[in-house]
Amino acid sequence: MRKMRNKIRKHNVSPDGMLRLTPKEYSELFLEGAVTLFAVFIIYIGILGILDQTLDYPLQIEDDQLLFREYWNLRTDNILFYYKIYNTVSVIFAFGFTSWRLIRRYRQMQLAHVLDELHRIATNDQYARIPFQLNGDMGKVVESINHLVDSTNRAMEEERKIEKSKDELITNVSHDLRTPLTSIIGYLGLITNGPHELEEEPKHYATVAYNKAQQMKVLVDELFEYTTMRPGGVPLRLSDVSINNFLEQVAADFELDVQKKDMSIEMIPSTKPIVLEIDAEKMVRVISNLLSNAVKYGEEGTAITIETKEENGIVSIAIKNSGPTIPTEVLNKLFYRFYRAEGSRSKETGGTGLGLAIAENIIHMHGGVIRAESVEHETSFYIFLPSENHSALKETTDYFIK
Repeated sequence: MRKMRNKIRKHNVSPDGMLRLTPKEYSELFLEGAVTLFAVFIIYIGILGILDQTLDYPLQIEDDQLLFREYWNLRTDNILFYYKIYNTVSVIFAFGFTSWRLIRRYRQMQLAHVLDELHRIATNDQYARIPFQLNGDMGKVVESINHLVDSTNRAMEEERKIEKSKDELITNVSHDLRTPLTSIIGYLGLITNGPHELEEEPKHYATVAYNKAQQMKVLVDELFEYTTMRPGGVPLRLSDVSINNFLEQVAADFELDVQKKDMSIEMIPSTKPIVLEIDAEKMVRVISNLLSNAVKYGEEGTAITIETKEENGIVSIAIKNSGPTIPTEVLNKLFYRFYRAEGSRSKETGGTGLGLAIAENIIHMHGGVIRAESVEHETSFYIFLPSENHSALKETTDYFIK
């Protein structure tokens, strides 16, 4: 059926995309023109006959009987002149009236094609577009219909993605909750059912169950945070914050962690002070997550750098660490919820796979973007926030990455 419809559409569309009438429709137009010209010619002959009869019509003037032409003193050359005017007007009228009829009929045919395509879209193929172009107002109508179809399809596709995302969310949450829950039930069953050879066994089982419950709480908390940290979610509590001082304070909380791995944190502040209106509490969540990842996956004995810049009304924050290069296909998925780059590494370091997704949502709430880059054993995360010129965000993002 799809192939058949495509053939029909190609038959009706010229190489330049304009509507091409079928031979039958051309025949109908020709017949329409011929019938119109014949009707105009009949009218022309009829009026001409009436004029001839009028000129020869006898008039009774007192005692004399005169013809109409004699009464008005119409000579032969005058009558011929008036006939020429009549013929000229008749030709112009015939051409104009026939053209109007043909244009009207042609537009009706265009409208019939548009209605056929709309019927096909409505009944068979909602992804199809009207495959031809038209001139004038009808062309604007076709463009509007195609735009409406595209918008509708995008909305439907977005709705499908949302539904799929909900299903994936339920699947991931169920899986991540089932594992610790099974352990909790198992260990609590051991405590309840006994007997225990050693007194320490119930305490050990209870400790393991408690730790598993804590894992579940972390997952539930982060899941709740993910759902609220989205545009349109919990409103931001904005205040003016000195970015360089803010980053130094957050980095100070990781001094003990970096010392354990013989690492260091190096600040490269901007030459000028940067003050941004941000939600400091939520932004701490972002920076802490990036620094935590840098410490976990960075190589021992290396430095983590935090660099800030401001240019063209855009503030950038770069957090870099030395470590294994992350493949491109993994970089593209880092901000997906529940995505973990390596299963074994996730077990070592813990984590729910929601940290970067939450960070991205918070940055989006501030009107910014976050990107990751990994080349030559160095992984970098870039945060771009507009301070003045929001429209330049995309261009400045590309500039800073270079």
